[in-house]
Amino acid sequence: MQYPFRWPYLVATAVVCLSGTAVPSGATDPDPTPTLYGTPGLIEMPSARTFEDADLVTTLSGFSGQTRSTLSFQITRRLTGSFRYSRIGGFQPGGRTLYDRSFDISYQILAESGTRPALAIGLRDIVGTGIYSGEYIVATKSFGENVRLTGGLGWGRLGSHGGLGAPFGTRPPLDYGLGGRLTDDQWFRGDVAPFGGVEWAVTDKLSLSAEYSSDAYTAEEARGLINRSSPLNVGVSYRFDNGTQLSGYWLHGSELGFGLTFALNPRVSNAPTGTEPGPLPVRPRPSRASDPEAWTTDWTVDTAGISGLRQSIAEALAKEGILLEAMSLDARRARLSIRNTRYEAQPEALGRTARILTRALPASIETFVITLVTAHGLPSSSVSLDRRDLERLEFADADAIRATVEVSDPAEQPPPDSMPLEARFTWALEPYTTFSLFDPDSPVRAELGLRLRGRAELGNGFVLAGSAKKIAVGNLDKIDNSVTSGLPQVRSDISIYNTEGDPALESLTIAHYGRPAANLYSRVTTGYLESMFGGVSGEVLWKPVDSRLAIGAEVNWVQKRDYDQQ
Repeated sequence: MQYPFRWPYLVATAVVCLSGTAVPSGATDPDPTPTLYGTPGLIEMPSARTFEDADLVTTLSGFSGQTRSTLSFQITRRLTGSFRYSRIGGFQPGGRTLYDRSFDISYQILAESGTRPALAIGLRDIVGTGIYSGEYIVATKSFGENVRLTGGLGWGRLGSHGGLGAPFGTRPPLDYGLGGRLTDDQWFRGDVAPFGGVEWAVTDKLSLSAEYSSDAYTAEEARGLINRSSPLNVGVSYRFDNGTQLSGYWLHGSELGFGLTFALNPRVSNAPTGTEPGPLPVRPRPSRASDPEAWTTDWTVDTAGISGLRQSIAEALAKEGILLEAMSLDARRARLSIRNTRYEAQPEALGRTARILTRALPASIETFVITLVTAHGLPSSSVSLDRRDLERLEFADADAIRATVEVSDPAEQPPPDSMPLEARFTWALEPYTTFSLFDPDSPVRAELGLRLRGRAELGNGFVLAGSAKKIAVGNLDKIDNSVTSGLPQVRSDISIYNTEGDPALESLTIAHYGRPAANLYSRVTTGYLESMFGGVSGEVLWKPVDSRLAIGAEVNWVQKRDYDQQ
């Protein structure tokens, strides 16, 4: 049914949503509590807030036979994307359960500033079956440090209760077929309805929320799955010390709901430094006047002494979980390449290496050039440090020493002399689990077994690697592999690989990693690339050492392997 468009009500709603307030933004800005849809918002309704940049937020929520698992990623400071897998019991004909996949995206047009509210626009369920399809524009404003008001206008599902009319035309019927296509012909069409709510941060851990929902749950009510007697929802959320949030809700005047949220950020270390043993102290050199012999350069002609020096430094670094791969010494400069095998933060490995060098090298050496080597043996960046700065700033903050170092591409430095290294071989026999998630017929399938893997570094950038597995228990072989489209099978026959490939040689490859030029990295791999395909794979990456931008390209030529994977 179409309603005459009530402009006064819409204008009033928009003014409430978008107008500012004389109260400045709060001094604190705690992370937003995700909605039942796993996106920043109130309870079900969205807000104009965002997660922290690069946050990866997982939300598990449910009520009245519905469960939703959502993975949201803060792609940029303003752009948020979400993938959702939902289960709605009794939604399909015959009372069958619907398993549904959906994607959301939202963009914060304006950040909150002074008297201006934050403003965002969003699309919900843009390429799925359209069960949750809706669009919105929303504003959020802080009042003091603890209260936030949100108001917005919604279309589609978010315009199904309290509609004000259809300003942009009728919303066409949804014909999604099997899903997986953009429903752009529906966006911002049909009735528009207001929604809004308030959040109150009682403490830094406890928050309360209330909202007026514009989602009528029309399809669920028609099937008798929900009794929606009220558009009002209320909720309470508690944030634990580790960032996990637990929420409880009273929904639609008749339903209890819950939400559980976990968040991580790849830019923030989950294993902060400071818990491991402290590094060795810097050893200052004596002054030239007090000990002129310490500053002599006669040691440069002592070949045996230099060899012993290299060996003692390699042993000291090994105790710190750092491998010395190459080292060259002259009267004023030490150049070495190291591989960090212990510390998550590369600067920690650099600092510990530099401290050891101050204790081991002759006083005449003024400059340390330390090159970091990747796990595949590629030199990635070179750091040049002045020994006097290390002695002078040992107890200064990190920014002070950072200001004195120079970072460059290793290709700009003469390579140090390689250490005599044997081929490195590592292997492991370990249990493994493999999951198949979000299948339309079953949300979770899994496999458990044993895997034997090995890796040998042959030198000069060549790496030989392989793995084999034996299944113990699982149901990945039950995945439906029937194909009716006539297109070549790429992954759809995975169940046959799991049935016939037991045991299986998963992979067996030889790869070469190189630095063809400054700022360039390369990889060429051939063999059984994975369990289903073999062939040749090539990759090139352009990454200046002092740039946040990297551009890469990968090309693969592959053929399907036999099902038995032998």
